[in-house]
Amino acid sequence: MINAGFTELLLGLLAVLLLVAAVVDVRTFTISNSLNLAIALLAPLYWLSIALPLWPNAAIQLAVGAAVFALLAGAFYAGMMGGGDVKLAAALALWFSPASTLKFLVLMSLAGGVLTLFVVALHRVRGKAGRPEIPYGVAIAFGGLAILTQRFLNQFA
Repeated sequence: MINAGFTELLLGLLAVLLLVAAVVDVRTFTISNSLNLAIALLAPLYWLSIALPLWPNAAIQLAVGAAVFALLAGAFYAGMMGGGDVKLAAALALWFSPASTLKFLVLMSLAGGVLTLFVVALHRVRGKAGRPEIPYGVAIAFGGLAILTQRFLNQFA
């Protein structure tokens, strides 16, 4: 099934879901399993819309998603990310090629570093004690949206 309109609709829906994840994470410091599941379950529809072959391409997508999950699970166990953040990044990796997933992880990490510096500075300015919570879903959404916008901006290069 190759349908450009349906593909664009799915990508638009993904962008909206990423924005929702970022806003909810800022407000509650959680990303729901249902939101992560929706993003993961929409990926196979996206694969169908772009006629991605099941073997080996879809299998590679699944392997990359699992690898992102395993990599970031280490960050979770080190206390650097929340479980919802790990699941969101892994679900999002299902949408991107392996090369784009690598770019996504770099952009997410850079955005996460900037976000962390900002939150820590704000925490100190307000004179709060303890360790601040970082809404890392914002960084994940930034990385994902940056990769999504490349699809549209690269056609002008």
